[in-house]
Amino acid sequence: MKITYYGHSSMLVEENGVRVIIDPFLSGNANSGISPDDIQVDAVILTHGHDDHFGDSIQIAKRNDCPVIAVFELANYCASQGVKSHGMNIGGSLAFNGFKVKFTQAFHSSSISVGDTWFYAGLPAGVLLTMGDKTFYHAGDTSLFGDMRLIGEMNNITCAALPIGDAFTMGPDDALLAAQWLCTKKVIPVHYDTFPPIKQDAALFCDRLLKSGIEGYPLKPGESIDI
Repeated sequence: MKITYYGHSSMLVEENGVRVIIDPFLSGNANSGISPDDIQVDAVILTHGHDDHFGDSIQIAKRNDCPVIAVFELANYCASQGVKSHGMNIGGSLAFNGFKVKFTQAFHSSSISVGDTWFYAGLPAGVLLTMGDKTFYHAGDTSLFGDMRLIGEMNNITCAALPIGDAFTMGPDDALLAAQWLCTKKVIPVHYDTFPPIKQDAALFCDRLLKSGIEGYPLKPGESIDI
């Protein structure tokens, strides 16, 4: 499994020729380092509807003629914009061609902005993405919550992407505990540095992870790891 980071919370995951992008906030993020026109994928997965995660989902889905996979209300909105969509919900899993998606709970909020109006976009979610024998957990935007222990016990998580920005999500202290509860040995910090309120030292966070026996990867936009 190859995971490429495109800034903020955007991750491209690929295995055996199948490519999936999660939360493609690219054109609105000066740190992404890539245009949505350069993204070639088989599916778009969304954790929730906020602009810094929904991003270029519609453009990418239309250009690739691929589905957007999201919680029911958010998937319905995507369908109304003329793209294929698969609506799911928390706790449910679904197998696609070459990968499986399961949505977990996340403690946050979720809405879509259209002009000056905001619309409810269903519950926020985390994503368990399984390709072959490896599972990648993208926590989405969330606080620390006790059932992360259960997610770790029930799933053999190869690598996890955890928010560390604080203010809107977990900060580094809570993310360190989350990594331990998830029983994963590899963590990619996300959702930091994009805006002033979420400025963090990802390298320092990864140093702290290492003291707990967990490898941390403070990836720069465009950088990848193979796991």
